[in-house]
Amino acid sequence: MNTLEAIMTRRSVREYADRPVPRETVKRLLAAAMQAPYAGAGQPWHFIVIDDPHILDSIPAVSPYREIRPPAPAAILVCLDLRLPESPDLRVQGAMVRRTGARAPRVRAAATENLLLAAHALGLGAVWTAVYPDPDRMLGFTNLFSLPDGIVVLALVTIGYPAVRPPPEDRYREDRVHHNGW
Repeated sequence: MNTLEAIMTRRSVREYADRPVPRETVKRLLAAAMQAPYAGAGQPWHFIVIDDPHILDSIPAVSPYREIRPPAPAAILVCLDLRLPESPDLRVQGAMVRRTGARAPRVRAAATENLLLAAHALGLGAVWTAVYPDPDRMLGFTNLFSLPDGIVVLALVTIGYPAVRPPPEDRYREDRVHHNGW
């Protein structure tokens, strides 16, 4: 699948077949996520791969999947390590995160979008479920996974072989395009 085809045909998948995602496939997804651009010299992210059915079953209590059925066979929690010198300028205050710089959304978006596109290109379905900046969801995942101080949960991506694949949708809107000014 070429890049433009992947972008134009990728859709959020919320219904998964009862089929595990091979670890080698997950590794390929993570390699794609880690190829995301970042303005610093290093990579400030960490990923938690979740394929234990008991843990996956407990996630809706922390963060609603929003219509994902049955539970996904795998998920990847995208995290940011504030302890690293290349991390975005965020300040952690208990469960709350106050953004003082603009890079956290870009870090989350670039790595997560790479992961979603790679999943689609490999025949998987995936959906990005929001965590950051909801303090309750962030604290829930921090507690569920016993995350150390300085690790901020940004997003949860559920992954699996699609039971249903939504059709492509043309989202181009000419009325949103401006040339050389508003």
